[in-house]
Amino acid sequence: MRTPQVVVVMGVAGTGKTTIGPLLAARLGVPYAEGDDFHPQANIDKMSAGIPLEDADRWPWLEAIGHWAHQRAGLGGVVSSSALKRSYRDRLRSVAPGIVFVHLTGDRKLIEDRMTHRQGHFMPTALLDSQFATLQPLEPDERGVAVDVSGGPQEITDRAVKALDALPDIPA
Repeated sequence: MRTPQVVVVMGVAGTGKTTIGPLLAARLGVPYAEGDDFHPQANIDKMSAGIPLEDADRWPWLEAIGHWAHQRAGLGGVVSSSALKRSYRDRLRSVAPGIVFVHLTGDRKLIEDRMTHRQGHFMPTALLDSQFATLQPLEPDERGVAVDVSGGPQEITDRAVKALDALPDIPA
């Protein structure tokens, strides 16, 4: 039997991290943590004002997510984080080396449409361009999978589970 993994659901704003993350966690039988909850208030205030975060803003946030993931090592868990740059994912892996990424990907128009219809989120659609400009997709040496976000939440979750199941086990 496979050791429960800690999965980071990543992608630009509006790809469905907050929707797919809990569904994926339920399917895997592990807890879910909302990555936005790890942001300090100053980051939320900046994004709410339409100001993109700088790397210096992100490091404490990524450290906090990494510590949560590290505490779940061997137990499993799912946490959301945009993790847009390789350096951000490297920071997460430096704290929690065994994490696996599920990169939610999709057409910009679809993602923008979803963002305009969601309720109560601090990230304005005006920041979507900066998110796509910052995005560095997973590289071949990064443990993870890309999952298309077209379709409904259950369909996307099914794709994610199937893709994770297809990953080879990490040798002990």
